[in-house]
Amino acid sequence: MNLDTTTLTRAAGLAAVAAGLLFICVQVGHPHVDLTSITTTEMTVRTTVKLVMAALVLVGITGMYLHQVRRNGLLGLVGYLVFGAGYLMIMCTTFVAGYVVPSLVDTDPAYAEDVIEVATGGSATGDLGALGVVFQLQGAAYLGGGLLFGIALYRAGVLTRWAAALLAVAGLVSAALSVMPDAFYRFLAFPNGIAMVALGWSLWRVATVSQAPAPMPVEVGAR
Repeated sequence: MNLDTTTLTRAAGLAAVAAGLLFICVQVGHPHVDLTSITTTEMTVRTTVKLVMAALVLVGITGMYLHQVRRNGLLGLVGYLVFGAGYLMIMCTTFVAGYVVPSLVDTDPAYAEDVIEVATGGSATGDLGALGVVFQLQGAAYLGGGLLFGIALYRAGVLTRWAAALLAVAGLVSAALSVMPDAFYRFLAFPNGIAMVALGWSLWRVATVSQAPAPMPVEVGAR
């Protein structure tokens, strides 16, 4: 298989589709996160899936940006960098919450509970230090980056525009749901996940069509 531009673009599209599906599926039947559930094997598996999802999103949005880099302009660059930074921080905080916090449940339960609260949209009663700042930056980058990148994709008009619009407003929906109970908080993944699936599929199709050979010219014989 030749790793040309078309192949890499199609791979990025499939990565975005997979990320969107994982983003949605990992929240289905998600247990309430507390000091007891955080130490279970199920939560470890879900954490691993979330890390894979975030990595696939980074691949997907990179392909979306590079495929239409000239159409995206400065807005697209800023949106891509901010959105990508948000997902990088999501990977970091997810790793801490899923792999580090369980080891602190017995030794420092107060700190572990604060991390869980902040990770699920709540607020900490104690001081989380630098981790608390990362959580705040993560939320701002996720919301702002998704809005800017979605607008840039919509303006470029290459990928499915309704999905680009959904990506842009997904951050606003997430902000509204984040202040609701945990059962509603799990629906945060759906708008962004659906947008990722649609944008990834659109990217794959655009790359596939561009690779199709042009029709051969037909010669008209002399009478």
